[in-house]
Amino acid sequence: VQLQASGGGLVEAGDSLRLSCAVSGRTFTWGWFRQAPGKEREFVAAISRRGDISFYLDSVKGRFTISRDNAKNGVVLQMDSLQPEDTAVYYCAARESNSNSAYYTDKDDYNYWGQGTLVTVSS
Repeated sequence: VQLQASGGGLVEAGDSLRLSCAVSGRTFTWGWFRQAPGKEREFVAAISRRGDISFYLDSVKGRFTISRDNAKNGVVLQMDSLQPEDTAVYYCAARESNSNSAYYTDKDDYNYWGQGTLVTVSS
């Protein structure tokens, strides 16, 4: 299973970016993680198989929105009001699961990973 992530870039504080990730075939529980230089990879957001449950890192609540892109069998992370502390490589991740839950916040909860896309927010 190959995940294709896209949408990163260089923006200024307060700007928006939209990250996308798609895969052919099966339906998954989706998550986004990020890794800043010198830091551990951290959970950002997740969405359930049916798309009706989502869960966020506290610091991105109200600014980031995760949604399913059913037409492309993928996931979108809309990031608004970006701040310099959001600078990181962002990774999409997919979990094979029969459960309709989004409370998967550990990177070991996921089976497949995208290649990462760099988001840089200047102050």
